[in-house]
Amino acid sequence: ACEGAAAGDACQAREQPVLEPVLPAPAEEQNGTDSAKAPKVNCEERNTTGIDRFTLQILNVSQDLMEFLNPNSSDCTLVLFYTPWCRFSASLAPHFNSLPRAFPTLRFLALDASQHSSLSTRFGTVAVPNILLFQGAKPMARFNHTDRTLETLKDFIFNQTGIEAKSDVAVTEEDWEGPLPSVLTKGIDWLLLFSVLFLASFVMYATVRTESIRWLIPGQEHEHQE
Repeated sequence: ACEGAAAGDACQAREQPVLEPVLPAPAEEQNGTDSAKAPKVNCEERNTTGIDRFTLQILNVSQDLMEFLNPNSSDCTLVLFYTPWCRFSASLAPHFNSLPRAFPTLRFLALDASQHSSLSTRFGTVAVPNILLFQGAKPMARFNHTDRTLETLKDFIFNQTGIEAKSDVAVTEEDWEGPLPSVLTKGIDWLLLFSVLFLASFVMYATVRTESIRWLIPGQEHEHQE
């Protein structure tokens, strides 16, 4: 379920994961814009020759993230864990959609955390949206800023990699349309529904079968004595 804005601007995941070591963005930095600091991740910039359109790639349920990350390479990929029912993911979508144009030498992927629960557990994505910077197949930094805009995302990437964003990139109407959806998708949480039905059935069964409950009902005590 989604928390309120005061609770961190994130939608909580449904599993308690076993965390892998992931280097967070330093607390004193808070994804700021201190250009005097040396980059923390030395990314190998990809060759963009022949690429006409720079866009985000969304993984479907049958695709594995590890197939898109080369463990023997030092290139960098920004991966977004999101869910289509989370309003914070939806508000982030147009800003994340515009990032590939701002950083054409980097790769950008997104995946539905509810469809890739094993990856969410592996990388400790307790809440969504969650953004990780990978070098090769190793997670190097996590975006911790609650203000998820194009500018804060650009600052985060620059602080971590030293790669400057293109200055002429802004969020457009096309970015609001896709590829990452900016409109919430309604769905049924079958696990939650089953849990509620099971709990209700158990309470009804206990109420009918437990003798102590009968003594709480007015008139039942006299009827028993007769």
